[in-house]
Amino acid sequence: MKIKGNGRTCMWWFLGVAGAFQLYFVKELVAAFALFAALFAVFGVLVASLYMMQKAWAVGVEHIVESGHPAVSMAKRSVSALEDMARRPLRRPGSAAAAQ
Repeated sequence: MKIKGNGRTCMWWFLGVAGAFQLYFVKELVAAFALFAALFAVFGVLVASLYMMQKAWAVGVEHIVESGHPAVSMAKRSVSALEDMARRPLRRPGSAAAAQ
């Protein structure tokens, strides 16, 4: 009779330890999922805020361009002049013309 009781005691200890390990691993998985979800939420908010800031910047620049402010017209003229300078070929004085 004593052996039968000892075997049952060992079995219950084994089942208790196995259950405790299962709960521990489940807790670890839930904690890892919570951390992943929190990081995903942080990155989502960061991307959404950057997108919204970019859209707000585009609307603001468009509003300023349509306003007809003198600084805007001066900036347009300077950009146009820079584009014209970029289109001209750069040659040294006295150099031969480029073959076409």
